[in-house]
Amino acid sequence: MDFLTYEWLGKPVWMWLGFHALVAGLLAFDLGLLHRDKNHEIGVKESLLLTAFYFTLGLIFGGWVWWMLGPQAGQEYVTGLVIEKSLSMDNVFVIAVILSSLGVPLAAQHRVLVWGILAAVLLRGLMIGLGSALVQQAHWVLSIFAVFLLYIGIKMLVSKEDEEKDVRDSASFRLLKRWVRVTDEPHGQHFVVRKPDPETGKEVRWLTPLAVALVLVNVADVIFAVDSVPAIFAITTDPFIVYTSNIFAILGLRALYFALAAMVDRFAYLKTALAFILLFIGAKIIVADTLDLVHLPPWVSLAVTVVLLAAGIAYSLWRTRGETEGAAPKTDAHAKAAHRT
Repeated sequence: MDFLTYEWLGKPVWMWLGFHALVAGLLAFDLGLLHRDKNHEIGVKESLLLTAFYFTLGLIFGGWVWWMLGPQAGQEYVTGLVIEKSLSMDNVFVIAVILSSLGVPLAAQHRVLVWGILAAVLLRGLMIGLGSALVQQAHWVLSIFAVFLLYIGIKMLVSKEDEEKDVRDSASFRLLKRWVRVTDEPHGQHFVVRKPDPETGKEVRWLTPLAVALVLVNVADVIFAVDSVPAIFAITTDPFIVYTSNIFAILGLRALYFALAAMVDRFAYLKTALAFILLFIGAKIIVADTLDLVHLPPWVSLAVTVVLLAAGIAYSLWRTRGETEGAAPKTDAHAKAAHRT
């Protein structure tokens, strides 16, 4: 059992194994006990409760990190968790556009999100591992991350797109249809079905809109990871803290989706807050790491992130307080979601 004490990416093997065991247990509890009924539709109340459950567990894990690795590591973890959770809200709007455009029934959306989360865990792990290796070998890579974050933040601020686009018109969807057969309508909760080929009459396999939605959701997650992974590396370069904060943010994304998707039109100005968060993080890297002028403690980054996010949510809710629930959502977030997908 001595191998458990060996260090891997700066931390003992037992810490990595213990974290993955915790994640596996949470997924088994969530999917195996709470959502055994495949046709179960998650409502807003249940969504908010699950979101609070996962976020609370994330904070408890942060307390453990604080106890095991020290106050600075604990602050960096919580800051990373809040930043990743904040940026994942924009990803929720992307997913909402994808599922609605493809006509995926509400009861089947949970299945897409479950597999999407599992794939996201693997993809984020690969991207964080690559990013960590780059930063360890060449610290100047952080400056490139900073410039990229500043570019994305400015782009989000100046974007004037206000029309929601159909995902079926996106480049990703057109490319997929060139290579595989896709049915026009959903088939329950099946990703693949057998149907006759229109030309030969022979039964062949077809992908359903459910499978297409899963592919596009994962494409969207990779795109957003390009934004969020550099953002967390601006807070800390510790692979364990980067990875664990990312994964805990992702675990609660599925639960958060059903709440935000139902109220997506109430968060029209959230994109602006997220843009300012990216600008702050990018500027922080330039000032602290590139120019070596001012080094802000982790709690300052956490405080700025929380204030900007809270301000964006509060202003959105205040500006849209007179809108009816049945109003069609016409937000910049929707437009950007369809455009980036």
